[in-house]
Amino acid sequence: MDESSSRPPYRSHGDGSFKAGDFRRLGRGVVFEAGVLVFHPEHIEIGDNVYIGHGAILHGYHRNLMIVGPDSWIGPGCYLHSAGGLTIGRAVGIGPQVKILTSQHPGQPADLPVMWTGLDFKPVEVGDGADLGCGSILLPGVTVGAGAIVGAGAVVTRPVPAGEVWAGVPARRLKARS
Repeated sequence: MDESSSRPPYRSHGDGSFKAGDFRRLGRGVVFEAGVLVFHPEHIEIGDNVYIGHGAILHGYHRNLMIVGPDSWIGPGCYLHSAGGLTIGRAVGIGPQVKILTSQHPGQPADLPVMWTGLDFKPVEVGDGADLGCGSILLPGVTVGAGAIVGAGAVVTRPVPAGEVWAGVPARRLKARS
């Protein structure tokens, strides 16, 4: 690796402060608790009656959208990233410290530091009425079906069908929801 990098200096994304008028769409009755940070709110749509907990980060991007459906609950300390596109359905529960990622570094070519290898973007979708347990992680490109449950601490690497309960690292099917 060449120590005399010709990479441009890093730039700030800003301080995460926002106003209601900054959003692409902001529904009625949305609660932002203290310490919520929002980046690129012009690419974020939030439905009516959404709760966003203390210290959550909504990391929009300069392309693609983050869409949060009405009546959803986003717990404290969550990190939602939408570079690849993120759609959260209606009445979705997102437990504290959940992470949703929509991009990753491919790692090639191998002679470069990984963070210099560009980005691959893949959308994430969470269906209506689904629930994401505390500390779970959704990786780029996954879909969580309507009414599905993802257990606390799970790492979701592949699609979770509607109405199923998944848990573990990596997440696997435990049972159908009954």
